Amino acid sequence: MSVHDELTAIQRCLDDLSRSVSRLEQRVGGGSLEIRRVRTDADHLRESVALLREATTAPTAQQRSDLVTISDTPYDFSLWTDSDDEGLGARDRRAP
Repeated sequence: MSVHDELTAIQRCLDDLSRSVSRLEQRVGGGSLEIRRVRTDADHLRESVALLREATTAPTAQQRSDLVTISDTPYDFSLWTDSDDEGLGARDRRAP
């Protein structure tokens, strides 16, 4: 099965779960803490599957045009001549 098929199967199961929880709410009553917790958990599962579906259909790194390639060539050392060493301060002064 493909990822799309698996997600569709999960969605069908969640739809069945939602219908079952609705029927249970009608029989037991929707005011109890336990049934509200089950309803909330089912809703969270539905949201999680929706996020998973978005993540699997998002464009891959090759399709995205906002990626920037960074060269492997070393930086010019003159960029760092007046910089401070982290935690040590400036080169010509004593550390705090």
